[in-house]
Amino acid sequence: MARPDKAAAVAELTEQFRSSNAAVLTEYRGLTVAQLKTLRRSLGENAQYAVVKNTLTKIAANEAGISTLDDLFNGPTAVAFITGDPVESAKGLRDFAKDNPNLVIKGGVLDGKALSADEIKKLADLESREVLLSKLAGAFKGKQSQTAQLFQALPSKLVRTVDALRAKRDEQGGAE
Repeated sequence: MARPDKAAAVAELTEQFRSSNAAVLTEYRGLTVAQLKTLRRSLGENAQYAVVKNTLTKIAANEAGISTLDDLFNGPTAVAFITGDPVESAKGLRDFAKDNPNLVIKGGVLDGKALSADEIKKLADLESREVLLSKLAGAFKGKQSQTAQLFQALPSKLVRTVDALRAKRDEQGGAE
């Protein structure tokens, strides 16, 4: 029979897996409490970094429908539960791991799809969602401006052509 405290821990972890856009598993062996505190700050406001028990977390992940992480639950494990922009948190993990080689990114899951450590690093190389959306908006605005200029150019070119024809006719009419 499961102990109530373990059952509650599994239920809480299951809820965190279900409510998160992404989860990244790391090994934190050799990091101090101060370094872990710095890491939590570097992940941003939309991520929660929790040191977890492998057995309970594996059960919680399976209950949440995530079975692709089973092989990663070995050694001291911590999970970054990301509810916002996963790129921002992936950048925080990558940058912290550069400065602190004791942090090892094992892998993770993004919207139900398993990610390897290399894929998480590639995710960190992306620009943030806001930057990508602003670039997309800029591209749309640029195309709209080009289209507007094209539609404005046609009538003005017609007017200039009619004026040139009128001026030519006036010159020819005045020369007779």
